[in-house]
Amino acid sequence: MAPVSVSEAVQRRKSVRAFLPAPVDKAVIADVLTRATRAASGGNLQPWVLYVLSGESMARFRALMEARLADNPLGEAPEYAVYPPDLKEPYRTRRFEIGEAVYAHLGIPRGAKLARLQWLQNNDRFFGAPAALFCFTDRIMGPPQWSDLGMLLATAMLLFQEQGIDTCPQEAWSRWPKTVGDFVRAPAELMLFCGMAIGHADPAAAVNQLHSPRAPAAEVIHFV
Repeated sequence: MAPVSVSEAVQRRKSVRAFLPAPVDKAVIADVLTRATRAASGGNLQPWVLYVLSGESMARFRALMEARLADNPLGEAPEYAVYPPDLKEPYRTRRFEIGEAVYAHLGIPRGAKLARLQWLQNNDRFFGAPAALFCFTDRIMGPPQWSDLGMLLATAMLLFQEQGIDTCPQEAWSRWPKTVGDFVRAPAELMLFCGMAIGHADPAAAVNQLHSPRAPAAEVIHFV
């Protein structure tokens, strides 16, 4: 496999929402995550704890989630709000537009509420990925340490991309804190932050043709 530069990995990385069933080598996952722990961490707290699912553990978790979805499709009480309750502009429009773009690629119209709900449940199946991780942090940690989690996860996604492996970070898992915590046997002092699907993108899936837009550089970068 030809070497991939950091710039190329950044350009290639995207949130994949349909994966092939081909397994990912556990040794590769372990190597990537080990190297990702070199991500910046304020005070070197390293406030992350990762649990990896693959193979048999993924199969057991999928079966559990199918039962949970049948009983409670909306999930459990989340421990934090993924988005502020009253998004102002331009954030509200950005969120709305990416959501509509996903459904447009899927061919699901705005009024098809049941179809949209059924699609959203693919989040709870890791979009068919053969492997995944859950990222936890100690409950005493605050926003500065949450930014450390983001740096770890971003570093991991780029390193996976270097290996030709695709990902999808998922804060949607915040809706299942008890189910996930019980399954991985996380200590009570740890809080679930997010999940991440890991695998190979299905090139035939229409939703994977989506490349999310970014605001113009001049809108968000200001030299003083």
